Amino acid sequence: MSGAHRPWLVADVGGTNARFALVDGPDGAPYRVRSLPTRDHAGLAEAAAAYLREHAGGVRPSAACLAVAGPVTGETFRLTNAGWPKGTPEEVRAHLGLPHLEVINDFEALALALPRLGPDDLVPIGEDRPSAGGTLAVVGPGTGLGVAGLVPTPSGWVPLPGEGGQVDIPAATDREIEVARLLRAERGSATAELLLSGDGLARIHRYLATLDGAPAGPLTAQRICERRDDPVCREALHMFCALLGSLAGNAALTLGARGGVYLGGGILPRIADVLRDSAFRARFEGKPPVEDYLRGVPTALIVHPGPALAGATMRIAQRPPDPDSLEPA
Repeated sequence: MSGAHRPWLVADVGGTNARFALVDGPDGAPYRVRSLPTRDHAGLAEAAAAYLREHAGGVRPSAACLAVAGPVTGETFRLTNAGWPKGTPEEVRAHLGLPHLEVINDFEALALALPRLGPDDLVPIGEDRPSAGGTLAVVGPGTGLGVAGLVPTPSGWVPLPGEGGQVDIPAATDREIEVARLLRAERGSATAELLLSGDGLARIHRYLATLDGAPAGPLTAQRICERRDDPVCREALHMFCALLGSLAGNAALTLGARGGVYLGGGILPRIADVLRDSAFRARFEGKPPVEDYLRGVPTALIVHPGPALAGATMRIAQRPPDPDSLEPA
C-alpha cells in the first residue's frame, strides 16, 4: 500500500483506557476501534505498537495523532492519571517508525471535534442547542477533569488547551463549602478535579456521609450512579452537577464562549437525566451581574461515541504530512 493511501492512526488516551482507531482521511469514520487498559502497557509508544500489532493487522499508518489526558508542553507530554513516564512525540514516532506523528491534549482533540458534532450527537441542557458560530468551550469529568476552548479564525478553528481542571472548586452553598473543607483537610488543596471526576464523585459521597454521621461504605462512581434511590448517592450526584454548572459557567465567562459550552467525559452520559433535572443550568447562569450574558450561552451534553478520535483526525487534516516523506509500506 502506498504512503498516500495508508490510513491514519488516531487515539484518545485516558488514565484508565487508551482508545485507538484507524481512519481513512479527514472525512473517514474511525474503524478497528479498540480500547487497551493503560496499566497493561509501559507507555504510549508501547500501547500504540500493541494496537497496531494485535488489532490493526500490523499496518504502518502514514500519520498519527494521539490525544492524551494530560499536559503537552513544548516537546514533552505526560499522562496525568496513569503511571506512564513523561515522554516526547519524537520518541513515540521513532518507536513506531512513522513518518508523521503528533501528540496533543485530549481536550484539545475534543475541542477540535465540536464543529463536526450533529444534532444526534448532542443532548441540550437548557432551552437552546450550541452552534458553531462563535468561541466554544468544552468541559468534561471522567478519570480526570478536562477544559478547553475553540476559537474561530479566518484560517480555521484554533483550539485552546489548558489545565482548567486544576482550578479551585467553585463551592457556593454551605454544604459544598463543608465538603470542600473536608477535601482540603484530606488532600491539602481543593481543586476542581478532586471532586469533578470519577474519584471525585466518590469523595463527595464519602464526605456527605461523614457530615451526616451516617455509616456509608466506599462506593465507586459507577455504583453511585446506579443507586439513585439512596439519599446520600442522590445528593452526591446533584452536588456534582451543581458544582459542574458553576465551573462550566466560569469557563464560558473566561473564554467568552458565546457559541456554547459542551459537556464531555465518561460520567455524564450515564446520568443525563440527573444532569437535566439538577441545578446545573441555574448554577451556570447564576453569576451576578452577568446572568443575562450567560442565559444566552447554550449548553449541551456530548453523546457521540468517540469525539476525541474525530478531533485527532481533524488535527492531522489541519497539518497533513508531507507526501514526499511517505515511503511505500
